[in-house]
Amino acid sequence: MVNTLLLPELREMLAEGNAQELAEFFSAVNASRAAEFMEGLTAEETWAALQHAPLADRLQVFFFLDHDKQVEIVETADRDQIVELIEELAADDRVDILQGVNDEIEQDILKRMSADERRETIKLSAYPEGTAGAVMTTEVAMLDEKFTVIEALAELARQSEDLETIYYLFVVDERNVLQGLVSTRQLVTALSKPNTRLRELMETELVTALPSDDQEEVAEKVARYDLLAIPVVDEQRRLLGIVTHDDVIDVLREEALEDAQRLGGLEPLEHGYLSTSVLSLSWKRGIWLTVLFCASITTAFILGSYEDTLKREELVWLSAFVPLIISTGGNSGAQSATLVVTAMAAGTVLPRHWKKVFLRELFSGLLLGTFLAAIGMIVGTFQAPSILAAVAVPISIVFIVVSATAIGGLLPLLFGKMGLEPAIMSNPFVAGIMDILGILIFVNVGIAVLSLTS
Repeated sequence: MVNTLLLPELREMLAEGNAQELAEFFSAVNASRAAEFMEGLTAEETWAALQHAPLADRLQVFFFLDHDKQVEIVETADRDQIVELIEELAADDRVDILQGVNDEIEQDILKRMSADERRETIKLSAYPEGTAGAVMTTEVAMLDEKFTVIEALAELARQSEDLETIYYLFVVDERNVLQGLVSTRQLVTALSKPNTRLRELMETELVTALPSDDQEEVAEKVARYDLLAIPVVDEQRRLLGIVTHDDVIDVLREEALEDAQRLGGLEPLEHGYLSTSVLSLSWKRGIWLTVLFCASITTAFILGSYEDTLKREELVWLSAFVPLIISTGGNSGAQSATLVVTAMAAGTVLPRHWKKVFLRELFSGLLLGTFLAAIGMIVGTFQAPSILAAVAVPISIVFIVVSATAIGGLLPLLFGKMGLEPAIMSNPFVAGIMDILGILIFVNVGIAVLSLTS
């Protein structure tokens, strides 16, 4: 939601060219709040306002801007000024922004950058999207294992201006092979013994990641071991960079958003909702809507095949319960699928746990089905020609809910075992299967009950 509190004042300052008040705005307001107040400005207005902030403040505010606005500014603003700003960004943030801009503009910006920054940007851009290499930063504190505490502090002071974080200090040998880790706190505490070598202080049992590792797996490692950053190393254990906790938060937020979209039965959006074209949005939604539509067609044909049966006077009352039966099966199955998919995402459920999942969902389905069946029995007595005939409703509900929970619990595990995406596959398939199965169970239970009561 756009914060319009200072929007009129900002526009007025820009219109009047009030450099003093704009400079005061950036010096007085926190960078994240400044970006929030500027959300209602166009990209051109935002960049014009940022010209009145010192480069360090301009960089901070730019970092907190919406990604789409960042890209628009990079594509439209003065190229030399943009290069100056882009070079000051952390390498991973720089790559994220440049990957969103027009290819021709990206190449032009890269040509204007210094050789070191260009080389680093191209190297990070080469890692596939969604891997540790693509989200890592190469600005990492590296200290020689031979350094004493005093020498390490002096070197840290020299490096600190260019580092994204100094919580963890990574100890390497002359070939940059990772040897261990020393925290800044350890280093300061060890000042009482200033000649102690880092190799005597460092922790050697480290959790690491390869640049090819999936970013979600890396995020899970950081969360599991409660790390502030995780080192990324190559096959020879040479230190390439680190994935910091703020990068992990971004990854988890991105993955959660994708999972939520998949659970809704659509392909994840590559960009924001408003930045995605209507055609692309319709395509991503249409894939699974088509699957569900085809399942509904099958349901219609099956229901049609029972048309003559349902027209019989003693069974016609069953028709009123068809929507209830179908929705109950779909809803209970979707609940089970969602629970299992989220548990799989958290790493607490694996495909090998299928027996435990099956039994749990079977008993859950039995409990839920029994409870819903009691309500169904009460409602059924008002529609059915007799109390005995109304028994068809609760019996059907129990069978349908038990089937739905079992299927909803097992399908994500099956898809995961097959290497398919459980979140996007489960709910549409559960809904389609239960539409068909629900009709078959309900009508056949109704016929069976009728034969026993007639």
